[in-house]
Amino acid sequence: MARFGIDASSAYGVPLSVLRPFSKELGKSPDLARDLWASGFHEARLLAILITPPKVMTAELALRWLDDVRTWDLCDQLTNVYARRQDSGTLVPVLAASEREFIKRAGFALIAWRAVHAKAAPDQEFLDCFELIRNASTDDRNFVWKAVHWALRQIGKRSADLYGPALSLGEELTRCENRTARKIGRETVNELSSQKVRGRLNID
Repeated sequence: MARFGIDASSAYGVPLSVLRPFSKELGKSPDLARDLWASGFHEARLLAILITPPKVMTAELALRWLDDVRTWDLCDQLTNVYARRQDSGTLVPVLAASEREFIKRAGFALIAWRAVHAKAAPDQEFLDCFELIRNASTDDRNFVWKAVHWALRQIGKRSADLYGPALSLGEELTRCENRTARKIGRETVNELSSQKVRGRLNID
């Protein structure tokens, strides 16, 4: 866990590959989830997220739990659940504006997950995220820039219509003076230009 940048001071060492099937055995249980989260143990909190249905993961609950988050895996799993709510996009600018590392990461992780889960969301929602991505591209904190990069890549892979604008922003970032922005741009351009991505989107 420590090798992957996860604080293991309050952890048992149980992997997600064990927790995920266990959560399915337990089924959704918001009451149990609240008790697990309150325990403070890392795996208990992961399990709490996994057994909380999206309809219960309100903005209020997501913000309360995010306030306790100190690791990228909790951040990403929580936003994965929250992103399945139709109204979850309203929290993106709030989270992205934070200066706290994992709260800010949550904003861009939420963009990435919504690009996957929010099938009915209009393209304009993701185009509106470009300014947030551009502004955060100079944040060199490891868990922030990786989420910014993730968000841009996922937008570009969402549809053929979003592919071009996302690739253009990636190319723009490669020309920035800031080193982190250039890195985000290069990695975005490399992935979106791959034959695998272009083939899946039917882009010649």
